[in-house]
Amino acid sequence: MSAPVTPSWTAIEGSAGSFDAYLALPPAGRGPGLLLLQEIFGVNEHIRTVAEQYALDGFVVLAPDVFWQRQRRLDIGYTPDDIQRGRALAMAADKAALQRDLADAVKHLRARPEVQGRGIGAFGYCMGGRLAYVAAATAGIDAAVAYYGGGIQDMLDLAPQIRCPMQFHYGALDANIPLTAVDKVRAAMQGKPAEVFVYDSADHGFNCWARGSYQAASAALAHGRSLQFLATKLF
Repeated sequence: MSAPVTPSWTAIEGSAGSFDAYLALPPAGRGPGLLLLQEIFGVNEHIRTVAEQYALDGFVVLAPDVFWQRQRRLDIGYTPDDIQRGRALAMAADKAALQRDLADAVKHLRARPEVQGRGIGAFGYCMGGRLAYVAAATAGIDAAVAYYGGGIQDMLDLAPQIRCPMQFHYGALDANIPLTAVDKVRAAMQGKPAEVFVYDSADHGFNCWARGSYQAASAALAHGRSLQFLATKLF
């Protein structure tokens, strides 16, 4: 029996050059598009597995290589050295270039024959959660989900530009994103079609089973909420 999900690497012909993305096609071979945005660790095993997880749920998932201009196909783990390396790449990344690449990736995904005529969403983790928020404001997508999106609370000037439904997931134990920051995001999204969830037992990175902060119950609950949200908005 063949595998139900078809994964591969594909090229995005962007306005500043060609860059790679991990593509996961669902069992039906077509469906709504999901732009999966990486953490600072690259399109690593965790991100590729998440892409396949959501593809199995019926989405066409595209995970672009965000750091392509400095380090193509970065794929690292979660050691202190890995964290330092990923943070350095994130700090060096040009915000305007990231926004441009998001728009190019959305354009590529929307034009794919497996997606055409269907909704497009974006979701991501940590840095990728922040990029999903940026995509919601600037890339013309139909829905967005941000897991522990670090720095969103410092980019609330973009909130008035968000027209699509959006969902946020945070861990109450996350020292990187204190609850005061979550409250700022909640206040900025007041009156918009937005949901903010906080998981009492969860720390930063609670969705990643390869990290010590993995919290299975919170990850399962967040995944269920994300699926319900995306299925409602995109199918």
